[in-house]
Amino acid sequence: MRPLPCLLFTLALAATVPAGAAGAETPEARLAARGLKLPPVSAPIANYVPAVRSGNLVFLAGHIPRDAAGKVITGKVGQNATPEQANAAAQATALALLATLKQEIGELARVKRVVRVGGFVNAVDTFTAQPQVMNGCSDLLVAVFGERGKHARAALGVASLPAGAVVEIEMVVEVD
Repeated sequence: MRPLPCLLFTLALAATVPAGAAGAETPEARLAARGLKLPPVSAPIANYVPAVRSGNLVFLAGHIPRDAAGKVITGKVGQNATPEQANAAAQATALALLATLKQEIGELARVKRVVRVGGFVNAVDTFTAQPQVMNGCSDLLVAVFGERGKHARAALGVASLPAGAVVEIEMVVEVD
């Protein structure tokens, strides 16, 4: 798995900034208050679109984590990636999902509710801590949206993922 020193530092920094920091009224401001920024939106790697809006729901396709240089963060938990590295990759994936969502709806303040998150963890068959890995995504969503960020979730272990990614995450969001 590629090292994540910048992301891990960012995670440590994020833990020191309270969720309701003064001046952090919008989701984008809450991200900035944590020293986080949305990455560029990646182009799909196959025949699909990254987001589909149906009524007031936005369905976000599965996203995989990328480092600051845009390279896929790869690994298999229990083999060459730790649960902590996979958790950090899940946070990076959440940021990518939010970037795609913002591109689709204009501003994250339009989010009424994160409805569901589906997470896939590339892991050895004896690994059973998928929920802890996926908390990297879920914790960020709650920090950014508060109660509106609490969601239903599935966290599954899989034998492999596209491009060897350590996680893949999809999301459904209700917007105004």
